[in-house]
Amino acid sequence: MKAVLCAAILACGVFAQAPDAILVNGKILTADARFSIDSAVAIREGKIAALGNDAGIRRQAGSGTRVIDLGGRTVIPGLIDSHMHAIRAALSFSTEVNWIGTRSLKEGLGRITEASRAMKPGSWLIVAGGWNVDQFREKRQPTQAELIDAAPNNPVYVQLAYGWVMMTPLAYQALHIASESDLPNNGKFEKDANGKLTGAVTGGQSAISGLFDKLPKPSFEQQVDGTKKFFRELNRLAMTGVVDPMGNNMSPREYQALFQVWREKQLTVRVAYSLSPWAGLAELQSAIQMLPMGFGDDMLHFNGLGENVSPGMYNNDHPTQAQKQEYYEIAKWAAERGLSLTQHWSNDSSVGELLSVWERVNQEIPIAPLRWSIAHLNDASIETLRRMRALGVGWTVQDALYFSGEQFRQQHGEAVTRRSPPVETARELGVPVGAGTDAHRVALYNPFTSLQCFLDGKTVGGVALRGPEETPSRENALRYYTSGSAWFSHDEEKRGSLEVGKLADLAVLTKDYMTVPVEQIGGIESLLTMVGGRIVYAAGPYAKLDGK
Repeated sequence: MKAVLCAAILACGVFAQAPDAILVNGKILTADARFSIDSAVAIREGKIAALGNDAGIRRQAGSGTRVIDLGGRTVIPGLIDSHMHAIRAALSFSTEVNWIGTRSLKEGLGRITEASRAMKPGSWLIVAGGWNVDQFREKRQPTQAELIDAAPNNPVYVQLAYGWVMMTPLAYQALHIASESDLPNNGKFEKDANGKLTGAVTGGQSAISGLFDKLPKPSFEQQVDGTKKFFRELNRLAMTGVVDPMGNNMSPREYQALFQVWREKQLTVRVAYSLSPWAGLAELQSAIQMLPMGFGDDMLHFNGLGENVSPGMYNNDHPTQAQKQEYYEIAKWAAERGLSLTQHWSNDSSVGELLSVWERVNQEIPIAPLRWSIAHLNDASIETLRRMRALGVGWTVQDALYFSGEQFRQQHGEAVTRRSPPVETARELGVPVGAGTDAHRVALYNPFTSLQCFLDGKTVGGVALRGPEETPSRENALRYYTSGSAWFSHDEEKRGSLEVGKLADLAVLTKDYMTVPVEQIGGIESLLTMVGGRIVYAAGPYAKLDGK
């Protein structure tokens, strides 16, 4: 009774003054526990003040209230990517060539040509990822000759995930690479069937990451500009938040552009960031001792340790006892300080190596309150999910199979692929699930592509892989991308659904997510995106509101 009375008093306080803005004549998908749908919402001081029908919300408006007519359009909570390398992608967004969304290699090469004309002569043209051959009608990678024809006077670098890079001769010259001995971390020159060099470099993640590190870095001003532009691009796609696990080619110094935009109060996406330097526990202690968990504000806060705090436990299906002991010491240190921890792991066959370390830590310090999580793990078994539930850890799920589904099926077989990723089993068992992309080196950053993949289980090439058993409803898929992801940044009580008292993070969509054919979900965009009630993106009928 006391709690109800307090809620009533709070509600009266919220409604006592006129809202700053109301959105009416729409379809408001609240994504709350009941998945309530309203037609209007009121916003005051950056938070949801009321939800209901048009007449009731209109009555609350005052002389200074902005009224936005939704024209029957659908509104959703702002989408939150639970695992995106957004800080890294933003650094070079204003200087890279983007192949995301291209449907043919010809179109991709055209973008390189356009960039060569727009940029200064001799500028580097870099495609850093986010594409796959299956999205192209040609179903192949570019040749060196095609890149030379596209931009004969520029060094060109095109990266495919973390296994292949094609460069033009000008790029090799600029990087002073004349032989394989000049390549980092055992990278190799690719040869064709006749033993002739193709112009490409192959190798594992370490080799390709090392090669990327050789590229010229954008200036600090370009990094700041790229951060603003990339986050606005995310706003265009209805995104209002990211959880960033750090990753390759990153160190604490690469965060300075983000911090600059935050200090200027120009962030348009809420960022929960992690740190994960690879130099061991001593460097972690040095980097993080002045960063308590949650340090920051509602727009930017420290979220613990990232996905690769220990090289021996990263993409390693057979860690040694020494490597597991090193990781245990880091994990225990994190638990003692109340830090969240996320870990990159790809294969269910070996994830027990990770869970056994976490279970060891949990015997000394309960980790459930810390919200540790595993990223990727598309083939998670029921046994693994049960162990995760027992520990209270979560699972961040990405749309990796959209690009690599056919290869995954070859490696794991039809039966495993049909149930991958098993998000519905995880939900039923009580494992927290957050949706995301792992963009932008290995995947698209478009959340609607990911949502469509959740719902139809198809690859970029249109091949259907997943069966109905693990296909979520549209309601659950949206929850994975909203309140589900907010769990991993410890703020699902503040955002992730449109409820009175929560932050007014929302997006007005070009199409109705709930009724549009599934194959059209990937093409949805936002017409109006708000973060804390502030309009951060507006287009089409709302374009005049942009920046106001």
